[in-house]
Amino acid sequence: MEFTQTEEPDVKKPIVIAAMQDMGNVGSIVVNFINNALRTKTFRIANTPYPTYVVDKGGYIEVPNESWEYKYTEDLIVFGGGKGQPQSNSELNTLCQDVIDVSKKYSAKFIYTLGGFHTDRKLKMNPKTYITTTSRELTLQMERLNVETTQKSIITGFNGLILGFAKQNGIQGIGMYGELNRPEIPQYRAAISVIKTIEKLTYRKLGDTSQLDVMAQEIERKFRN
Repeated sequence: MEFTQTEEPDVKKPIVIAAMQDMGNVGSIVVNFINNALRTKTFRIANTPYPTYVVDKGGYIEVPNESWEYKYTEDLIVFGGGKGQPQSNSELNTLCQDVIDVSKKYSAKFIYTLGGFHTDRKLKMNPKTYITTTSRELTLQMERLNVETTQKSIITGFNGLILGFAKQNGIQGIGMYGELNRPEIPQYRAAISVIKTIEKLTYRKLGDTSQLDVMAQEIERKFRN
């Protein structure tokens, strides 16, 4: 991984929200929504010299220039979104450690991550978001806010591993995972559920999700036909 610092953000003890593309694109949808809604500014870029996918243009392929950005606004750092995530353990670990290093540099109070949660439960219009945290004590605090916690499982990829790095480095972390039935298509309703949970836990309004609701309706209409 290669990292480029483009400017020095003026943030003090920010919250960090870090997530990458995952099942249902939930991580990317939420991160991209926050960046657009809050008009965050880029201050650091992570690049991988090794592609995690290629794009078939119809008879020939192109290799994408993959990068993921750190962005900031008042008291908030946002990392990730975009497409893909590192496929090798080495690159994934390096990226997680960089997020931790950035969090420490600016004395971050919390790291939030998020993504999709595949379930066989038949969902309607309002999927739930389940949380897990870096400590039993923190989970007990969250339960007082009437949020539902995950069951025992293994969480793979960046959107789970970053919590392990946070715990090892003494930073409190919370993972939020919106339930979904079909991980192969964009899950805008799961993303909306996660956004509402972030707002509840951070006491911060992130923006109007009505456009995401329109996109959810378009996806639902497409796959009904």
